[in-house]
Amino acid sequence: MKTLKRLIQTAVLVAAASSVASATGAAPVADTRKTTVVLVHGAFADGSAWDKVVPLLQAKGLNVVSVQNPLTSLADDVAATRRALDRQTGPVVLVGHSWGGVVISEAGQHERVKALVYVAAFAPSEGQSVADLAKDYPTPEGSSFLVADKEGFLTMSAEGMAKHFAQDVPAAQTRIMAVTQGPVSAKDFEEKVTVAAWKTRPSWYVLSEQDHMIQPALQAAMAQKISARVVKVPTSHVPQLSRPRQVADAIIAAAMDQSK
Repeated sequence: MKTLKRLIQTAVLVAAASSVASATGAAPVADTRKTTVVLVHGAFADGSAWDKVVPLLQAKGLNVVSVQNPLTSLADDVAATRRALDRQTGPVVLVGHSWGGVVISEAGQHERVKALVYVAAFAPSEGQSVADLAKDYPTPEGSSFLVADKEGFLTMSAEGMAKHFAQDVPAAQTRIMAVTQGPVSAKDFEEKVTVAAWKTRPSWYVLSEQDHMIQPALQAAMAQKISARVVKVPTSHVPQLSRPRQVADAIIAAAMDQSK
C-alpha cells in the first residue's frame, strides 16, 4: 500500500509540474524540440564512418542518427534519409559526407531540417550531378583505385583506401574500412538533383585540404557557391575520422545557430 501511495503522489506532482510549466511558458518535462543530428555517409563507406563524431555530439546533448545508405541510386539514398528525418520530432541538422552531400542537397528540403553541414562533400545545384561538378577539375588521384564489378558497382581497393581515401588514418582502421565499405552504383555519379536545399538553409562546409577524392579547389568553389561557413582542416577525404573534434564543432555550431 505504501508503494501505491508513493506512486500516486509522484503522479500528482508530475501533473502539477506540467500544469505550472503550461501556465508560465516554461519548457515541458519531455522536450520534443531537442535538436537531432542526422548523419549521411558517402560512397565506399557505411554508417560507421561517423563513429568518432557521434559520441562528441551526444556529449553536447544532441540526438544523433546515422543513416545507412544503400548506395544503389540517388532516389534510394534520399528515401533512406527521408525516413530518418520523418522519425524526428524536433529540428534537425542534416550532415553529409562526400556523396552524402548530394543526398542532403536533395533531402534537405524536409520541414525538420534547420541547417546543412557538408563534410568534404559535393554540393550540387538543381540539375547537376557529381560528374557535372567535377568535369572542370583534374581527376583526383584516388579515382585510379576504384574497382568495378560486372553489375556496375564500384569499390575502393585496399591500397586506395590506405593511400588516397584515408591516408591520415591508422592502417589498422583503413583495413577495416576497405572490408566494410558499401559498394556504390557508378550510375549514381551521373544522377542529377532536382532541388538544392542549401538555397533555403544555412550551411557549413568542412573543407579537407589534402583530399585525394574531391579536389580541394572544387570544395572551395562549392563552399563559396552555397555561402557556407567554412572550416578548413589539413586532412584526407575523411576528416570525421582523422579530425573528429573539428567536424563535431562545425556540426555543433550549426545546431546552436539561431539564424533559421
